[in-house]
Amino acid sequence: MRRTLLLAVMLGLGSAALAAPPVTMTADEDHRAMMRELGITSLRPVPSGDPKAPNQANYDESKANPYPNWPDVLTFKNGRKVTTAREWQQRRTEVMEDFDREVLGRVPANAPKINWKVLYTDHEMLGRVPVTVRQIVGQADNSAYPDIAVNIQMTLVTPANVKGPVPVLMMFTRADPPAPSQASPDELDRMNAAMKAAMIREDPSLKAVLEAHPAWMPFPRPPMFAAPQLNADGDPPNEWQLAAAGWGFARLDPVSVQADNGAGLTRGIIGLANKGQPRKPEDWGSLRAWAWGASRGFDYLSTLPEVDAKHVGIEGVSRYGKAALITMAYDPRFAMVLVGSSGEGGAKPHRRNFGEAVENLTGAGEYHWMAGNFLRYGGPKTPGDLPVDAHELIALCAPRLTFISYGVPEKGDAHWLDHQGSYMATVAAQPVWELLGARGLSEKRDYHSARMPDVNVGLLDGQLAWRQHDGGHTDAPNMKYFISWVDRNIGHEPPTQ
Repeated sequence: MRRTLLLAVMLGLGSAALAAPPVTMTADEDHRAMMRELGITSLRPVPSGDPKAPNQANYDESKANPYPNWPDVLTFKNGRKVTTAREWQQRRTEVMEDFDREVLGRVPANAPKINWKVLYTDHEMLGRVPVTVRQIVGQADNSAYPDIAVNIQMTLVTPANVKGPVPVLMMFTRADPPAPSQASPDELDRMNAAMKAAMIREDPSLKAVLEAHPAWMPFPRPPMFAAPQLNADGDPPNEWQLAAAGWGFARLDPVSVQADNGAGLTRGIIGLANKGQPRKPEDWGSLRAWAWGASRGFDYLSTLPEVDAKHVGIEGVSRYGKAALITMAYDPRFAMVLVGSSGEGGAKPHRRNFGEAVENLTGAGEYHWMAGNFLRYGGPKTPGDLPVDAHELIALCAPRLTFISYGVPEKGDAHWLDHQGSYMATVAAQPVWELLGARGLSEKRDYHSARMPDVNVGLLDGQLAWRQHDGGHTDAPNMKYFISWVDRNIGHEPPTQ
């Protein structure tokens, strides 16, 4: 009787009660386990960004194109040419399948649902613009595996002086509120008096100390007006520019979706979907998980009347620039993207041997960004064996507004990122915009011979855009160009000040 009752209870609790705890491994251990899974005995050495290192990366343009001919974005794998928009949708599916299987990994069918909840609403000021701030958390349904909790952190900021829905730029960054409102001077006086009284009650000897320092306050008054720290080019912060232009913005923290390391692959949203077990070779990596998290953020934003859901964009720099491009490529609901200094795994072609290379993404430091299968292209396969490349990832964004942004090496946007190669990839993607009736870069040369425009010369006349600014590893100097470019394309008018 007792055994029958115990069995009934266990069945009632379901499989979640019987699941094993999450596997714990270091990044090196997980990396070696994936190599064993794939039957890989060794990988090619990882190029170094240090010019003095014996295995330094190549920066000789004459050696940069060992695989000069890339897969044609408008040719099916069977050799048939794409000539119509309908055929492009079929080709698009073919390209995405290759990225899923070989490069970025697949989002599992059992990816958990996200329940969004507003933690608080605040009213702040960004410069002269009053804004409404919502601190939001997206709780993943972990009922199938309670050992892992995922809470996606997002902050939504919308201008309070604009009527009707506004365009919103989602940004991969920490989800802190931009300018938390402060207590008034009278409220601070009351808080300080209460805090001092409480301190004396807790320790009466502090009365003499506080009397000796009568001007000291536990909660000092902030300055009446604090000017923002300007960007390096002298412009206000990106968020201030967006608010002044009548845009909203959402700050989504990628690492609240998935950790940026290999040890975290059995936790986060990837670990939750796998019930704490290591990945299989086709499972998604962190880049694809961050993009998936942005799409879940879009789900929530699209329910709000103050958000123009037809004009939501995505932005990121460096590794988050890669994730922003992937988000745009996979989710057609996003209307625009600002891809900042994305490099290898983003706008830089894998087939280019210049700076960062495929081997950097297959080594133990960055492999977690990619699908397990991608390790094979660091040995025994080569980058030339990849069925797809960066130009096709960019092309998946067509005909929507896609802005590829870089800085200059002299200011810290290192040669490592291969600016020239990224321009070549953007040029190689251009024919898809043209096929779909949009304008590309208006670059007449093909990618083999195309050369970057001069610094600070933007190609901004079409729906595919390029600009290399004269700043560093940031997209801030291009933000004002991005905003005006998007406004012109979507017919949005900034509010009068």
